[in-house]
Amino acid sequence: MRPVAIIGAGPAGLAAAEVVAAAGLPVVVFEQMPSPGRKLLMAGLGGLNITHSEPADSFIARYSEGAPTLRPMIEAFTPDDMRQWCLDLGESTFVGSSGRVFPDSFKASPLLRAWLVKLDRLGVELRNRHRWTGWDEGGALTFDLGGGERLVFQASATVLALGGATWPRLGSTGAWKSALAERGIPLSPFEPSNCGFEVAWSEKILDAHEGRPLKNTGFHFGEFSARAEAVITKRGIEGGAIYALSAPLRDAIAAHGPQTLSLDLVPDLNAEAVHHRLAKAKSKDSLTNRLRKTLGLSEVQRALFFESHGPGFTGDIAAAVKALPIKVQRPFGLERAISSNGGVAWEAVDSRLQLHAMAGVYAAGEMLDWEAPTGGYLLQACLATGRWVGQAIAAKCSVNT
Repeated sequence: MRPVAIIGAGPAGLAAAEVVAAAGLPVVVFEQMPSPGRKLLMAGLGGLNITHSEPADSFIARYSEGAPTLRPMIEAFTPDDMRQWCLDLGESTFVGSSGRVFPDSFKASPLLRAWLVKLDRLGVELRNRHRWTGWDEGGALTFDLGGGERLVFQASATVLALGGATWPRLGSTGAWKSALAERGIPLSPFEPSNCGFEVAWSEKILDAHEGRPLKNTGFHFGEFSARAEAVITKRGIEGGAIYALSAPLRDAIAAHGPQTLSLDLVPDLNAEAVHHRLAKAKSKDSLTNRLRKTLGLSEVQRALFFESHGPGFTGDIAAAVKALPIKVQRPFGLERAISSNGGVAWEAVDSRLQLHAMAGVYAAGEMLDWEAPTGGYLLQACLATGRWVGQAIAAKCSVNT
């Protein structure tokens, strides 16, 4: 029989390949880059967060609007299943203090190497430097191999696992949208997710604090809040806390223009406790000393306080440190985002993630229209959707043989 073609050698594509090949079907994986799993390797540079240990309902709720559709896929390949899968590849895992799950090696490269060895043993053929360009008039897949060389490939089924539109230098360019649009596939516009935001910092802030982390701070936007690190950059602010708020902040900016983040510089103290501490300060203490010695604000926090209120502030210090306003202009572009929202619309696929308009063609991973925060949720959904379509293809082919 004709091989199953899987386009994209990221986590979703490799997961689909593993399931299909394990069912005894021939599989060819096409990758436009010189080697597979490049974005996975990039994700592992700071420690590969593979999944999260929180309760199932809370976990699935992290996918917001995509949660109802993704639920059966994640229930079919749970975070515990992910950990067992890693163990089967020789990588035991541990739960960090935040509930995030990491491989013991803390790296992506050992896991990817073991995975590729397994796929090779299953008979999966990997073809690098094959850039997918769409379909020909007869419905065959077409690829650009460079140097004017072109490949036409007939597949028994096709998995599109081409990623979103972030980190284009690693292969996720989003260029595939044109090929699907030509076929009338419903698509949602790409938007940055888990991204930083532009802030018009003063030169004083940038000269002294660009690249420095902002710690021990709570971040609030409307009903949403996060407590993690952020970093002041030349263009604005980014980091874990900002990524956690990026979706509602992005949507509000799109609808209403620039928005205001509220920073709690003393998140472990309520307003009453702050007032109590300030009341004990010496009357001769300067505002800087009250912020530094009495409230324990870091140098970066104090700089942000004065950036917002100026050195001559005479108002309510407690109220100011509990709700420091930072105006954000717009999200960073897709090229700087960790992940993207948008892509193949849910209405374009059936319950097995097969395109309604193209029988035998499936979509998986970040090219589908869902988003999630960092914390292991992205990788979990990529593998879950990849395995889901792999199982659908394996079941369909077994019925037809």
